[in-house]
Amino acid sequence: MLEISRYTIPLLLLAIPLFAALRGVEVWNSFIRGAKGAFAVAVDLIPFLVGMLVAIEVFRASGALDFFVGLLSPVGRICGIPSEVLPLALLRPLSGSGGLALVGDLTARYGPESFIARLAATLQGSTETTFYVLAVYLGAVKIRNSRHTVLAALLSDLVGLFAATFFCRLAFF
Repeated sequence: MLEISRYTIPLLLLAIPLFAALRGVEVWNSFIRGAKGAFAVAVDLIPFLVGMLVAIEVFRASGALDFFVGLLSPVGRICGIPSEVLPLALLRPLSGSGGLALVGDLTARYGPESFIARLAATLQGSTETTFYVLAVYLGAVKIRNSRHTVLAALLSDLVGLFAATFFCRLAFF
């Protein structure tokens, strides 16, 4: 099985252009047209990404993150969610790299075998960088009215938090 997985991607990288060439597709020209289109999309996304990065930094630097953690700690305690993990639950929808840094910090502080580190790692994998993804995807196709998308995505992050907590308690206690 390992041998199959080792060669799958290289074989696909050879097979797809070969198949296209056999069907008469100008592979190189098609590749260049696609690359030009991708570059244009990337340039169009820059304002959305800059706005998102500024909003994340303002959220952290203003003390809003600490404020919300303090507000949610009693609820988290009732639900069995350690308050040490709440900053990750709040930051993860905004920033994947910020969330990963918090996971690293919690792992270093409490040890990789601790419940907090295991829950943090599970939460990191169970939730999404919601606002980043929405900024990129909705910005790429120029959707201005997201309707219920943000609420549904944040609800899925909340479900991810509770599921991560439930399964970590089940597996590690």
